[in-house]
Amino acid sequence: MSVPSNSPTPSTNPMAQGTSSCFYSDRFGDLNADRNVGLLIRQLHILFHRIIDLRTAPLGLTANQWRPLLLIEHKGMDTPAELARAMNVDSGAITRMLDRLEAKKFVRRERCDTDRRVVKISVTDEGLALSKQVTPIIADVLNLHLQGFSEDEIRMLLALLKRMITNGEQALLPADTPPSAK
Repeated sequence: MSVPSNSPTPSTNPMAQGTSSCFYSDRFGDLNADRNVGLLIRQLHILFHRIIDLRTAPLGLTANQWRPLLLIEHKGMDTPAELARAMNVDSGAITRMLDRLEAKKFVRRERCDTDRRVVKISVTDEGLALSKQVTPIIADVLNLHLQGFSEDEIRMLLALLKRMITNGEQALLPADTPPSAK
């Protein structure tokens, strides 16, 4: 019995028309967890966060709390809407996260002077001191997962992941986008 699939068959897959061959087909067995790149990346992402959460717990933080601190501090995201998009959560979840961080005195929320509808977020001195303790933890966890890799292998891994991201981002562009803009 065949399992229905929403994935394109090799003949309709855009990659089949280019120079690359398709690695996956519409056969369910092709998507086993041990060879499914998406599932493996997700599993790795979850593992990163579980270990970082264990190591940031003594600081009184969870991933839902250290991530916004770092995004505000290092990426300049200063509105709940920006954080919600970056963390792929809804506005209610961001509000609850910010409520907890504000209660711990790690962030401050203030209305924008020019547009009272906009809330600006900033990291307090306590939050800044804490974020400086989180970045070495993240570096240690990444290094833990890269044990045994050569520098060339790490560079190759980074290049391959970036190429996958570019491929995915291109698929999100409107069909009428000129090739030079893709």
